[in-house]
Amino acid sequence: MHHGGVVSDLKSELKQGKPFRSLGQEAHLSVLRTAAELEHAFESAVKPYGITATQYNVLRILRGAGSAGLCRNEVGNRMVRRVPDVTRLLDRLEDMKLIARERGGDDRRYVTTRITAAGLKVLGSLDSAVDALHEGQFGHLGNTRLRTLIDLLGRVRDRG
Repeated sequence: MHHGGVVSDLKSELKQGKPFRSLGQEAHLSVLRTAAELEHAFESAVKPYGITATQYNVLRILRGAGSAGLCRNEVGNRMVRRVPDVTRLLDRLEDMKLIARERGGDDRRYVTTRITAAGLKVLGSLDSAVDALHEGQFGHLGNTRLRTLIDLLGRVRDRG
């Protein structure tokens, strides 16, 4: 949290008396704490539209895939956060009529998943709200700091 020009101290935010064991530990906890706050805000933003952040992620993936659609494994591999049961997630979205699945021609086992018009409508109505949320969360950093943050987080993931 950012309060009046003073960047918040993670130790006090977490009500921790002792110092961190290392800078690595502090960085780890800071990333997790930040991710949790960002995720909570995102869940709150999509909830009025009747979907979860995970369902939103799937709809975005399928919108990006266009009319070709994707198979279940491709959807799972592209998700920001991996989920144990992609099939159940897709079942729920299909029940909500936000996606449609159909078996392939030659290989009957191959199922293609596509976003429906209703799914596109939900995403379309959310686009500006999500843009505004991101602007509110990150806009104050400015482009240079934001690019540095993106670069640093990428370097952490590449190492792992």
